[in-house]
Amino acid sequence: MDDARPAPAPVVCDPVTLEIVRGALRAAQSEMEALIERTAMSPFIREKKDFFAAIFDGEGRLVVGSTLPAFGDIVGPVLGDYPLASMRPGDLYWYNDCYASKGAVSHTPDQVFLAPVFAEGQLVAFTHAWAHFQDVGGLRPGSLSPECTDIFQEGTIVPPMRLERGGVRNDEAMRIFLRNSRFPAMIQGDLRAAIAAVRLGERRIGELCARFGTARLVDACRQLIERSGKAMRERFRAIAPVGSHSFTDKIDSDGQGHGPIHLRYRLDVTPTRIELDTTASDDQVPGPVNFLMAKEVPCMVFGAYLLGGQEEHLLNQGALEVIDEVKLREGSFLQPRWPAPLGLRGVTLMRNVAACLGLVNVATRGKAPAAHSAYVIWYIRGRKDDGALFLMTDGVGVGYGARPEYDGIDAVYLIAQENYPAEFLDAIYPVRLRRYAINPDTGGPGRWRGGCGIIREIEVLAPEAMVSVRIDGVENPPWGVAGGRSGGSGRAVINPGRADERVVPPISDSHIVKRGDVIRIETGGGGGWGDPFDREPARVLTDIRGGFVSREAAARDYGVALTADGRAVDEAATAALRAKRPPTKLFHRKTYADSLT
Repeated sequence: MDDARPAPAPVVCDPVTLEIVRGALRAAQSEMEALIERTAMSPFIREKKDFFAAIFDGEGRLVVGSTLPAFGDIVGPVLGDYPLASMRPGDLYWYNDCYASKGAVSHTPDQVFLAPVFAEGQLVAFTHAWAHFQDVGGLRPGSLSPECTDIFQEGTIVPPMRLERGGVRNDEAMRIFLRNSRFPAMIQGDLRAAIAAVRLGERRIGELCARFGTARLVDACRQLIERSGKAMRERFRAIAPVGSHSFTDKIDSDGQGHGPIHLRYRLDVTPTRIELDTTASDDQVPGPVNFLMAKEVPCMVFGAYLLGGQEEHLLNQGALEVIDEVKLREGSFLQPRWPAPLGLRGVTLMRNVAACLGLVNVATRGKAPAAHSAYVIWYIRGRKDDGALFLMTDGVGVGYGARPEYDGIDAVYLIAQENYPAEFLDAIYPVRLRRYAINPDTGGPGRWRGGCGIIREIEVLAPEAMVSVRIDGVENPPWGVAGGRSGGSGRAVINPGRADERVVPPISDSHIVKRGDVIRIETGGGGGWGDPFDREPARVLTDIRGGFVSREAAARDYGVALTADGRAVDEAATAALRAKRPPTKLFHRKTYADSLT
């Protein structure tokens, strides 16, 4: 008699347990990010929330992470030098090499830390932390400057390396890295925070394995990826019918006299395949707005659009595989050749997001959001009265595009929708914040108004400092949709209203200021959606009262007139203005043609 028995069926995670695991994974990822926020030293991490944590499965596939559309294959670069079979419990890997990682990180200050997680002798997951370190060496304090002409000027490059083996740290590697920073104590704190977050995630995954069983956790990760992928494919095909859809957007300049620079995208959809072709985009440029775009990045953008704001589906590997092929051309500014500078790639990253939304608008005939401004960055570098070096790196919020049923969001910074608090600036840096307000009339007029940018004005209290700014969308502001108008643009002004007032180029560096000088940053807004003459006069009146729209712009752009005292809508005058309704267009661009190709 044969005693052989069939092998037991693999453990399958049931639907109830799957939801519990999903919530636990999200909680673990959030806890990792909270640890970074509370223990890092750099203000750009602590206050601006410029960090990210994620959990991958044992094959390196993203299971749960934030919705920041800037990343490629995080685990793959490590596997190129350290195969899975060579990994051990307690290992930790580190890199910031943009080119070696093929855009998994896209400028040098971004540091990746990654640890394999083992349970029952099996590699079941990876935990990951990423953060923007405020200074990693390079040409200028802060490591990023519009004047950089190659990536060597943008700070210390760390190829994928094993920082810890079995929990034992390679302190020599860290000493070299810290020696190349102008703020080593700050960077050391950031390193410790990121590593602690990775180790926390490792412990949480171990606890989940102990609670649910390793096989069940592995199966749950597989199901979560497959579920997101299925939902993503269904939703993507619902907005992208079979055919070819093209869109062009452009960046003003690379900061070194070259521009405009075009992103030309074509989305080809067949019954069985989806391709995104970016190869017609312009060549790489000498300035640092080149973006080494990983193929996962546009998938992340579409995923954030289609899956964002809901709990059922995670933005994970399933969403990242919705496009069968992303075609990139080596030598273009979306796939530059080594060692092109990449430091200000945020400009191009944000235009890439807008271009992807443009494709959706083309495919749906204007049923997606309008374009947004790229978040503004400015640096103030110098020495305090006691001779200590200071670096104020400030990312400043902008307006986002209006949506088919809602106004755009005002004053949004990319990472966490936060700007430096006034009290923080005044307490930490030798500056005094003089003004912090909405920048009126920068939201693109529309049935739904684009979000407005902001105004930040500071007085310099240090003996002398150097100012660097990065502002895009001045010559080519964010487009509006379905009759909505373009958003307003931003600018940087030193000593506004004084005899020595000067407007500085939007992407530029090395502007010297002295004690008592005033620097004003004005940021742009998002495009509008729908015909502005269809916006209810009562909404326009509310915008005027809130400082978002001026009385003059209300009459000019919305056809809304107020009574003499400004307290109410003048219905007769408004009707007369609105009788002269201008023609509408699918896309409204201020300075370039309505061509969709």
